[in-house]
Amino acid sequence: MTEPVEIMDVDANNLDQQGFFCYKSKPKSPGYQHKLAWLRARFAEGMRIKILYEGKRSVGFIEYTPGEYAWRAVNAPGYLVIHCLWVVGKGKGKGYGTRLLDACLQEAREAGFHGVVMLSSSRVWLASSELFLKNGFERIDQAPPSFDLLAKRFDEAPLPSFPTDWEARQGRYGAGLSVIYADQCPYMEDAVRHIAEAAQELNIPFQAIQLTSGGQVQAQASSPYGVFNVIYNGKLLSYHYLLKDDLLKLIEPPSQE
Repeated sequence: MTEPVEIMDVDANNLDQQGFFCYKSKPKSPGYQHKLAWLRARFAEGMRIKILYEGKRSVGFIEYTPGEYAWRAVNAPGYLVIHCLWVVGKGKGKGYGTRLLDACLQEAREAGFHGVVMLSSSRVWLASSELFLKNGFERIDQAPPSFDLLAKRFDEAPLPSFPTDWEARQGRYGAGLSVIYADQCPYMEDAVRHIAEAAQELNIPFQAIQLTSGGQVQAQASSPYGVFNVIYNGKLLSYHYLLKDDLLKLIEPPSQE
């Protein structure tokens, strides 16, 4: 028997009951609680989350917000910006990603947005471009080391774009290890801890800098994925979750001479 498929809207009224998909198995963890608080503040800005259920089991979700408030380093006023689209486990290969994307596109049209934007990467952590390109998105900009900006426009409004001052953004943090993060992703709490432990083991300077608004992310983030960036000696080392041992492999211990 085929289980029914339903897309549930999550908002301020049902957030505590529905949650937000990620980290549901650890609702008392700091990362989960910080994301809850972050979401409560974002709904007033137009944040939307939709969770796809197969029967009683949640198997995917999409999170998006108006470009003026996006927690990605993109310039996209008048567009909706997708933060995350994720389908997991047995939900893969059933067209659920397209269902979630279609729901977002329909809402964007009805609300009068110019279109929808998504940040993609050919590496890890972010969605690949395949789903979006086959649903009418176009690759409109690129940024190092592996980021693509994808958009589907409904009119002739100016195209969204990436900033171009990445070296300056990364260089402002100076020597040592810096992690720039935000509560948009519940995994970041744990990720920052791993970076701090690696810096302590290597005996190198460390700082953790939290960004607390979409405007800050757009203006200050060191890569397009603005809610987690690891900077080492003024250069982007990673934009995705790393375990301590992973980071230790990327950094040579400082000379003892």
